[in-house]
Amino acid sequence: MTPEEAKERVKEIEAAMQAPDFWKDVEGAQKLIREMKELSAVSEGPIRYDKGAAILSILAGAGGDDAEDFAGILYRMYQSYAAKKGWRLSLLDENENDNGGYRSVTFEVAGKGAYGRLKHEAGVHRLVRISPFNANAKRQTSFALVEVLPKIPEGEGATLKEEDLEVQFARSGGAGGQNVNKRETAVRIVHRPTNLSVHVSTERSQQANRERGLALLRAKLFKKEEEARERELKGLSIAGTIANEWGSQIRSYVLHPYKLVKDHRTEFESHDTDAVLSGGLDPFIDALEKSAV
Repeated sequence: MTPEEAKERVKEIEAAMQAPDFWKDVEGAQKLIREMKELSAVSEGPIRYDKGAAILSILAGAGGDDAEDFAGILYRMYQSYAAKKGWRLSLLDENENDNGGYRSVTFEVAGKGAYGRLKHEAGVHRLVRISPFNANAKRQTSFALVEVLPKIPEGEGATLKEEDLEVQFARSGGAGGQNVNKRETAVRIVHRPTNLSVHVSTERSQQANRERGLALLRAKLFKKEEEARERELKGLSIAGTIANEWGSQIRSYVLHPYKLVKDHRTEFESHDTDAVLSGGLDPFIDALEKSAV
């Protein structure tokens, strides 16, 4: 459905809501209201979520300790950026290695305009440096994938059916499984129709982690639908847009043999790598937003 079609359908529902017998069928009325909220996301686009919170996941690429250390560097960069903005960062899930790096880490950034700014960070990031894990001091290239989702308000977004969900509980940081006990509070939820999955482990109770997980899953479904709409509007097929994501980085951070951070989408660059990795991302994001105007 195109944004124009969605707008027309929203108008039809709004007209129906004016009828005196609209609430005679309560279940039907609630269904129409849910449809209207979902269609509003199509007609208005992602801008309706730009002012709210963002959920970020950083996934280390191939490369062992170097890639996982890079994921940690990016995590600290976003922590610093959030602090500069006065935003609140809360951890949702982490898979940390013994060296302080991360195989994966997921966190929420809450603050005015967080998603609107951070959505530009989604994509593959590349680091070039002398490896601190190599005894021969060889230069190493590492990759990490950053995923950015909007936080979908309660009652909005996709409706999740229990029969479509596979829920597993596990001990935080431990192995998964169906059998649970009081210490098994981490939750993994798989949405069977799309095979999308989420993992949340930082809350103290199963229920709290489950609620966080469902919110994260709704955000993933929203993003998937949004990307499908964009492909449709551009006349692209799903197969035609699949690329080697690990080889198509959006930004490079070079620390050796020279210092340079370059965004490959705008060609904007900075030689002050320390400032960038300490959260100085605004010049890069500003350049992206200007290029989109």
